[in-house]
Amino acid sequence: MKKIEAIIRPEKLDEVKSALKVFGIYGMTVSQVAGCGMQHGKIEMYRGQEIKIDLLPKVKIEIVLLDEQVEQVIDLICEKAKTGEIGDGKIFVYPVETVVRIRTWERNENAL
Repeated sequence: MKKIEAIIRPEKLDEVKSALKVFGIYGMTVSQVAGCGMQHGKIEMYRGQEIKIDLLPKVKIEIVLLDEQVEQVIDLICEKAKTGEIGDGKIFVYPVETVVRIRTWERNENAL
């Protein structure tokens, strides 16, 4: 099993969620986060003053899935979250040792 963490633009969340549901993935955790990468933030004007915003709002989606689903889900997220501009986000993939559904004590694939 693997865990995918995708950091994407907030405005792309609904598109990505809808595509994941069509693919058959309903379980996910979504968090509002802030960060910066190559984009280095942006400069905005507020009451005539330039303000540098270093950390931009992003959304983090966390999904645990079977190994054989990983590449398809990565492709799906990239396709739906891409704008072609700097700041589209990143995807991280981690190994998952064990998953336990608390309600039933089911483990691993049965707990997904």
